[in-house]
Amino acid sequence: MAIAQVGIEPAPLSATSLSVELGGSTIVHDVGLELAAGEITALVGPNGSGKSTLLRTLARVLRPSTGAVLLDGRELHARPSREVARRLALLPQDASAPDGVTVRQLVELGRQPHIARLGFLRRADRDAVTWALDAAGVAEFADRLVDTLSGGERQRAWLALALAQKTALLLLDEPTTYLDVRHQLDVLDLVRRLNLEHGLTVCWVLHDLNAAAAYSDQMVWLRDGRVVARGTPADLLNADLVRRTFDVDATVLTEPRTGRPVFLPFA
Repeated sequence: MAIAQVGIEPAPLSATSLSVELGGSTIVHDVGLELAAGEITALVGPNGSGKSTLLRTLARVLRPSTGAVLLDGRELHARPSREVARRLALLPQDASAPDGVTVRQLVELGRQPHIARLGFLRRADRDAVTWALDAAGVAEFADRLVDTLSGGERQRAWLALALAQKTALLLLDEPTTYLDVRHQLDVLDLVRRLNLEHGLTVCWVLHDLNAAAAYSDQMVWLRDGRVVARGTPADLLNADLVRRTFDVDATVLTEPRTGRPVFLPFA
């Protein structure tokens, strides 16, 4: 049964001629990107290709040196932080919680962009927290301390915090890092379910090409800070593009149950 949605509206995000410099070096070069509303877009590429830098720029954590990020057709970096936080949520790779915080208290932090200056949770805030706990599958351990959770449980708790912001757009930086295969699948399945049931627009950085192809509608391939290719997994996951992007030889097969492409690297 689908969980009741709490006031989420579409929030299209795009980038035009985007370049980003860090430490005097250009990490992202003249990237154009448009996230389709209600779809999952995967950013893939080798280490150092600019995936996380691009995602952080889309999330307003970094400022582009040239070009612009547009949220709902308006310049992202010219808008107030609280306004942006009501429209998009970022789950960074290195998220950490203060000691002694329960899952519920962590998720309540996601309501900060909506809370008045006095800091009290209103009924709408409590409803959003309850919805986020249920949607992320962490309601059963809402009163447990975050630092007692397993890796998969902790990742779902952080996802619940992002959901509690009540945004239509989620930006996820390597959400399966450090997780075993079972917990990776749990997180991937959860994000896909949220996308399908609630129409969330998702952009995530993934290292696993097969996971990106299986769980995403669109893929953007990056190398050396530039877009190599973009399109559907069926169009992009092929031996030639894998070789050009990752310097790896591979055989690409079709998974018989889903019809999705699967790549097998070889030396």
